[in-house]
Amino acid sequence: MNPVKWFGIIVLYTVVTLLCVYLIPNGSVLSFLTYFFGFTFVAVVPGYCFVSLLFGEGKLDLIEKMVLSVALSFSIAGVSGLFIGLSPIGINVNSIVVSLSGIVVVLAVLAFLRKMKLLPQLRAKSSAASTKI
Repeated sequence: MNPVKWFGIIVLYTVVTLLCVYLIPNGSVLSFLTYFFGFTFVAVVPGYCFVSLLFGEGKLDLIEKMVLSVALSFSIAGVSGLFIGLSPIGINVNSIVVSLSGIVVVLAVLAFLRKMKLLPQLRAKSSAASTKI
């Protein structure tokens, strides 16, 4: 997929999730949109951006990418919740939404830069190839 299009989809999904969380009231008929976008935002998007940052295109199958995305998303959400809970801010909806949105945007920017070949590769070179006598 085109890196610009990929980045646009991630940012658009983040904005739509934020709009659903902040503009749709709890008792509304449209509150299912808040639940859907919120759950998928927490359960998939941070890990997907992180997997896209770590692994290049074609390195993982779709199933591997999705499993890693879900596992890493819950890990990222848990660690960010731990840090927010230990900070003076405390855990509430706003702090969690803002922190996860910030994490997603930072990971998406880094993955976008890597996809555009502006960020150096994150893997180490083998010692045999880098040591020339």
